[in-house]
Amino acid sequence: MASSPPPPPKLPIPGRRNILITSALPYVNNVPHLGNIIGCVLSADVFARYCRLRGYNAIYICGTDEYGTATETKAMEEKCTPKEICDKYHAIHSEVYKWFNIKFDKFGRTSSPEQTEVCHAIFHKLMENNWLTENTMQQLYCDTCQRFLADRLVEGTCPNKVCNAAARGDQCETCSTLLNPTELIDPKCKVCKNTPRVRDTDHLFLELPLLKDKLVNYINATSVAGMWSQNAIQATNAWLKEGLKPRCITRDLKWGVPVPHDKYKDKVFYVWFDAPIGYVSITASYTPDWEKWWKDPDNVELFQFMGKDNVPFHTIMFPSTLLGTGEKWTMMKTISVTEYLNYEAGKFSKSKGIGVFGNDAKDTNVPPEVWRYYLLMNRPEASDTLFTWADLQAKLNSELLNNLGNFINRVLSFVAKPAGYGSIVPDAPNAESHPLTKAYAEKASKWVEQYLDAMEKVKLKQGLKCAMAISSDGNAYLQESQFWKLYKEDSAACAIVMKTSLGLVYLLACLLEPFMPSLSEEVLRQLNLSPEENLSFSEEKGEITKAKSPWDFVPAGHKIGKPVPLFKELKDEEVALHREKYAGSQAERSLKAAADAEASKVANKLKGTKLSGVLCQAVFKFQQVIG
Repeated sequence: MASSPPPPPKLPIPGRRNILITSALPYVNNVPHLGNIIGCVLSADVFARYCRLRGYNAIYICGTDEYGTATETKAMEEKCTPKEICDKYHAIHSEVYKWFNIKFDKFGRTSSPEQTEVCHAIFHKLMENNWLTENTMQQLYCDTCQRFLADRLVEGTCPNKVCNAAARGDQCETCSTLLNPTELIDPKCKVCKNTPRVRDTDHLFLELPLLKDKLVNYINATSVAGMWSQNAIQATNAWLKEGLKPRCITRDLKWGVPVPHDKYKDKVFYVWFDAPIGYVSITASYTPDWEKWWKDPDNVELFQFMGKDNVPFHTIMFPSTLLGTGEKWTMMKTISVTEYLNYEAGKFSKSKGIGVFGNDAKDTNVPPEVWRYYLLMNRPEASDTLFTWADLQAKLNSELLNNLGNFINRVLSFVAKPAGYGSIVPDAPNAESHPLTKAYAEKASKWVEQYLDAMEKVKLKQGLKCAMAISSDGNAYLQESQFWKLYKEDSAACAIVMKTSLGLVYLLACLLEPFMPSLSEEVLRQLNLSPEENLSFSEEKGEITKAKSPWDFVPAGHKIGKPVPLFKELKDEEVALHREKYAGSQAERSLKAAADAEASKVANKLKGTKLSGVLCQAVFKFQQVIG
């Protein structure tokens, strides 16, 4: 059976709210960890889903950032070409995000013809408008490799006297000092281990000081109108306060967008110049009419999501680049920035392989909606937050299983009982005259108002808390109504309580869809309602007003589906296993896995063989050492 063709690309619609959403392009040289996922793609996905739920015309654009030194370095490590590295890790990223239910309109790549085309067009405009200057820099050159060495290709000793640890040319991992390669003591080329020499090299610079007035006007107006997160404002102001300096936009590399200039034809653009342009080029690979999204600021709102380390490139560098072209670009309206999600006793680290990575999450057998819920409840919006296995267990068992899952399952199971309503939704006339029901409906309506307010302000964690509060109130409503007694003593009142509760279950399915889409789909399946036809929370369709009377959501006479539990308890022994399995670094885990496999191999070979007591003891000791 032939698969159905993809839907046509969405374009801005006059008179509608048109929202363009991007998240920081994940770097392609590694597997994303949970901190990366919550910091960009997951947060943006939640907001994009919310926009679709509300009936806004929204698209979500992302993709892998593929050029630069890190890719070249990784290619050397894995003994392949940069393109092969990009192909490999782009596929891994795509698979991880698919498992996490991230719904992009386009997940592209920066190593595309569109990227080169858009970068060149922007570069030519900057040249025409005289915002680019030439300057000479001193850089380390390896005579053996016959190349200028990028920061990461130089290794030596940290110049910090209280440190003196081994360090890379860009930063000392031990004391966190930011470095220039020429500052290292006894620098060596990472590839051939020979000593490089200092040599002059010419580069192109974006004149940020000359663009400052245009940039500051944009920041002052937009940071207020777009309700920028406080950490974004602080990071931006810190850069402005320090004083803007000309920014080098070229590099002596091979893997990147080539510079379209005779003098610099052997150079490529610096990855932080071309990476944000990737948002535009990936949109161009989504639709040839990309300018309708990116060059119509009067009709399109741009929302961007990222971790705090990416802020200056999106509030200083990228806006300056666009302003310098003199064209009418859709500039960022709102930026949502996260702090760091830390892991157990330390920090997540891609370079050191510390923490839980996207593919690890899948291997735990903890469902994606649970991971999404946990990460979003722990979203580091104002300060760093901490991932711990014990906290994941507590949130799953207490908030999801005992609160949300319990409420939904109690309601659906009672309605489905042959001794109850036989799966048929009862009629409930005059529900608004039932005092208890009216009180809880008013509470639910207020939570919905707060949910909408939080989500419009991109306060995602607060939005999730508001939705979960409806579930908590739902459990209290069931307990206070004592519906199991009402069924025998006051059937009319019981029908009101159950029809209202079914409405709250539907309401939860809607409000939680941005956060836990697979859960929402399952709840609607158990309600026997089609997500395509029913899942909406649009003002135009009157669903927001309907929240004031939840008994109206599911019609009387409708037959619900078969209820099944939505969550499974996470037990202590499973938590202990996960904590042990994901301790240390990925390299240490690989060594342990290899040692375990070798031990197993030895044990299997020795099975059935009669061994002397001494040999048995030796094998036992070997297994103890490696285990």
